[in-house]
Amino acid sequence: MADLHVTIDRAKGAIAGQIACELRESIRLGRLEPGTRLPASRDLAADLQVSRGVVVEAYEQLVAEGFLVSRVGAGTHVARALEPAPPRPVVEPGADTECPYYGHRPTSPDLSGFPRQRWLASVRHVLTTLPSDAFDYADPAGVVELREELAGYLRRVRAADVRPDNLVIVGGVAQALSLVLAVLGAGLKLAIEDPTSVRQVPLLRRSGAELVPVPVDGEGLRVDRLPAAGAALVTPAHQYPTGVVLSPRRRTALVEWAHAHDAFVLEDDYDAEFRFDRDPVGCLQGLAPDRVILAGSTSKSLAPGLRLGWVVAPPDLAAQLQRARAEFDLGSPVIDQYALAHFMHTGGYDRHLRRMRREYRTRRDVLVRALAEHLPEVRVRGIQAGLHAYLELPATWDENALVAAARGLGLPAEAVGPLRSTPGPPAIVVGFARFPAHRTAAAVQGLKVRMSGQTID
Repeated sequence: MADLHVTIDRAKGAIAGQIACELRESIRLGRLEPGTRLPASRDLAADLQVSRGVVVEAYEQLVAEGFLVSRVGAGTHVARALEPAPPRPVVEPGADTECPYYGHRPTSPDLSGFPRQRWLASVRHVLTTLPSDAFDYADPAGVVELREELAGYLRRVRAADVRPDNLVIVGGVAQALSLVLAVLGAGLKLAIEDPTSVRQVPLLRRSGAELVPVPVDGEGLRVDRLPAAGAALVTPAHQYPTGVVLSPRRRTALVEWAHAHDAFVLEDDYDAEFRFDRDPVGCLQGLAPDRVILAGSTSKSLAPGLRLGWVVAPPDLAAQLQRARAEFDLGSPVIDQYALAHFMHTGGYDRHLRRMRREYRTRRDVLVRALAEHLPEVRVRGIQAGLHAYLELPATWDENALVAAARGLGLPAEAVGPLRSTPGPPAIVVGFARFPAHRTAAAVQGLKVRMSGQTID
C-alpha cells in the first residue's frame, strides 16, 4: 500500500477536487505506478483530517475517469493500463522556439493599420441588429450576406466569374487548400512553383499530395515544364518569393494545359489587393471558371488573425467543398462573417485598402531608393505589387549573412535558398509593410556597413 503525499488548502474549498487533482497528477507523472494500491478511504481521511465522504468522492471521481479501479474486498488500485506521461521538455529562456507561421515575416502586413474603429462599428451593428437565430450554426458554406458581398467584390475588383452559390467561406487560404486537396483525393500529383513558400509545403504534403516542383522565371511558372498532373498551385498575381506576375501568354498556356490534362489550377490570389504601378491584373479564374479554383483571404488586406477567406470553384466542386466544410468543422464563426459583410457593404473595406495601398507604396519607394543609393550591387525585383521585395545578390554574397544582418537592424528578411528545390543564385526577400519609412534609409545603410565587414552601434 502506498503512502500518499497529498496537500490540501481548506481556504480554496472543493477539497475532494483538490485530492483528485493531486492523485491524478501523481498517476500521470508515474509517482503512483500502475497497480499501486491506495490507502483505504478511512485511513486517508484520518491522515488529511477530513471526512471520509470527501475521500470517497475523490476516489469515485478518478474511478469514473479510468485512473483508478475499485473492487469490494480488494481495495482501490491505480489502473494497470495507464502509462506515465513523458516528461515535458524544458525550454530555457531565450531558446529558439520560432514557428514558421508566427512572428514578424517579410509577408506580414502592418497590423497597426487595422481599422479598429470601423471594424468595431460593424461588430456593434451586427450585435445590435441581428436576430438571435442568426447566431445559430450557419450554412457551412458561409452566411449568405458575406457570400453576396464577396461575390460582388470579386466580380468588380478581380474580374472573377463568381456567384454566391459557388463561393465557400473558409478560415484562410491554408484551409482552402486543405479542403480542395481533400475533395480532389489523396495521392493527387500537384505541381507547385519553384521557389515557393516553405510554409505551405507541410500542409500540402499532409493533405496527401505528391508535390512536383516546376521552375519560375521572369514570366512566372514555366508552363512548358509542367508534367501531367491532377492540379497546379500558382500565385499569378504576385509570386512568392520572386514577386513575378504571371505573363499573359503563360496564363493562356496554363489554361490550355489544364484542359488538355483534365486538371485543375489552384489559384492562390496572393497579394492581389496591393498592386502599385498599374491596375490589378484580373484573376485567372475569370479566364477559365470551369478549370480554376480561386482562393483568397483577408490575411494581408486586414489581419491574419481574423482567419477569414474564401474559395471560388466550379459548381460541382463547390458543392463538394460545402459538404466537406460541414463534415470537418461546421463552418466559420458567424459574428465575424456578418461583421465583414457589413464592413464591405458600407465601403469600409475599399477605403481601408486604398489607404494601406498608398502607405505601402510609400514604404516600397523609400526602400527601393535606399537600396539604389547604398547597395547598388543588389538588383531589386518583384516590386510592382505586394508587401515584399526580391533582392538578387552578387554571386559572392552570403544570403544567410545578409538575412541575419537585416534582422539585426529590424528588417524582416528571409533567405531564398531554402525555398528552392534546385540550387540558384543568392537572393533574399525583404518585407517593407511593417517597417517605418523614416527608418528605412538608416537600416539599409547599416546593411551596407555590416556587409563590408564593419560594425555599427
